[in-house]
Amino acid sequence: MNQAVGPYTVDRRPTALAVSMRAFRYLYRTPLLLWHLLIDLPLTLLLIALGRGGPLSHAMVRWWSGGLLRIFGMRLQREGEPLPGGTLFVANHVSWVDIVALHSQHMMGFIAKSEIRRWPLVGWITTHAETIFLERGNGDSLGRVMEEMVRRLRAGRAVAAFPEGGTRDGRALGPFHARIFATAVEAQAPVQPVALCYGAHAEAQTVVAFAPGESFLGNFLRLLGEPARTVRVCFTTPIDPRQYDGRRAIADTARQQVLRAMGQA
Repeated sequence: MNQAVGPYTVDRRPTALAVSMRAFRYLYRTPLLLWHLLIDLPLTLLLIALGRGGPLSHAMVRWWSGGLLRIFGMRLQREGEPLPGGTLFVANHVSWVDIVALHSQHMMGFIAKSEIRRWPLVGWITTHAETIFLERGNGDSLGRVMEEMVRRLRAGRAVAAFPEGGTRDGRALGPFHARIFATAVEAQAPVQPVALCYGAHAEAQTVVAFAPGESFLGNFLRLLGEPARTVRVCFTTPIDPRQYDGRRAIADTARQQVLRAMGQA
């Protein structure tokens, strides 16, 4: 059966060759994944502890994240350079892969829903990568998270958020909620929008995104068998909050920059 996905038409009927190739990819990627979990992960954890949150810890998070993406057949291409120091990075949100892709390029403490702590593998990564956990629906939790963001930005530490507020189906970029940008205004810290593009022209956003009703584990296992593809991490022009009239203007500018980098403006 053919299914229209945005401007693309995807044939959902697996051919015998496609099934065979998926089985082959599972055959050689599964041992690599197990090695990365059972051998590389304990070493990474040890060096993160020895690094005490410094350059060594950050380098190990980047190394381990990049290795995980390579096992999944994701070939990273970076465009632009991440700002050093206290910067608020904001990106479009497609899947759990987003956190790993960004961590492979630059160390940044993410704002993430508290449920992620219970996810296999990604929960471990986020817990040891300076993540600030948010209890959704809890106003007090949001206030504490924003206070911590401001504190880190003023201390020269990078923070990252997904201003869409959650993952989507990959077909369109959602609106950017403005409230999260108030932290950059208060801390007088730059904002750097980042576009995450799965596929050379962002044509695989719907493939990487969670399917309707799909669990984290289901998405994880499905992506493990997917063909190799390019993943572009595009660091766009930084935004100086002092040059904008309020957080809404910053949010709209950030969204437009992400759209342009994805080729969807």
